[in-house]
Amino acid sequence: MRDATPRFQDALVLTGGGTGGHYFPAVALAEGARVRWSDRPIAFVGAQRGIEARELPQSGWPHLLLEVEGLVGRSPLRVARSAWLLWRAVARLKRLWREACPAAVVGTGGYGAAPALLAARSLGIPYFLHESNAAPGALVKLLAPRARRVWCGMAAVTELLPGADCRVVGTPVRAAFLRPFRPSSELVPPFRLLALGGSGGARALNEALLEIAPALLDAQPEWDLLHQVGPAELARLQDRPRHARHALVPFIAEVDRAMEAASLVIGRSGASTCAELKAAGRAAVLVPLPTSAGDHQRKNALAMAAEGRALVLEQGPDFSGRIQAALLPLMGGAAARQSLSKAPEPNLAVASCLDDLAAYLG
Repeated sequence: MRDATPRFQDALVLTGGGTGGHYFPAVALAEGARVRWSDRPIAFVGAQRGIEARELPQSGWPHLLLEVEGLVGRSPLRVARSAWLLWRAVARLKRLWREACPAAVVGTGGYGAAPALLAARSLGIPYFLHESNAAPGALVKLLAPRARRVWCGMAAVTELLPGADCRVVGTPVRAAFLRPFRPSSELVPPFRLLALGGSGGARALNEALLEIAPALLDAQPEWDLLHQVGPAELARLQDRPRHARHALVPFIAEVDRAMEAASLVIGRSGASTCAELKAAGRAAVLVPLPTSAGDHQRKNALAMAAEGRALVLEQGPDFSGRIQAALLPLMGGAAARQSLSKAPEPNLAVASCLDDLAAYLG
């Protein structure tokens, strides 16, 4: 995939991707920056795979997608190839940016952010980081000491970044979430259960819901299920038998509207999903990804539970049965749902981050 090189001179460069948890905070910051600095060029840099490769070409944002791969958890041969691709991508950006220097680079994590952040550090371009999760990723830990600021989604992460200039701001959400949401108590039948397995889907959750949905929906005739399974999973699952009120979709672009229409949400506990649930004021059953780096999804879910906003279910034995046991009383009892449906929480993360950037961008 080749892209026309965006305008980088004096631009604000956003970089982050691989998953929605890295990509959508970058979009949220770009949306806010476009409003605050209408004349400032904005450009994205990402990888030729992951969610940014699917979303950026249709987004209208100027962007450059580079051939890079993750380094963590790969064989020595794949690590060597990934390191060479990363070196080549960094070298390309350094050539471009010596001729047209960005004003600042903002990284929101994921391996796709590595080339732009490493090039910025090498060239002395001011760079900023945002870490949404309770445990920092490897790239953030490496680059945090020389960042102008590290914006943190949770206070716990600051202790894990010694020597970094940290500020706790929360996790940026897209402009669509910066609005009043209809209270869940005003929703009327048919009620909706919304299943979100992350931008790529969640196979274990998909399988469990396909197994229990017929009995669940038969027991709750006033409910339907809107289930985001992920683009790859849809091809695998779309011909499987399922309940008439169980809809499978690959991806939900207007997730704010989907959350507003939902009386209950079940899904992974990435930082972006948790921030969006808070902004929408929706009750949730959260299933942490057991292989998340630093077990950050479990920490995110427990933080939501501590605020009375979610129930936490771990994957493991009798996963389907435990999901069904958790969902049935919530679907059957408005009082149980309302105990988890806190008032929507205004999200100020974008404004806080842009206030810091203003010192450099004017």
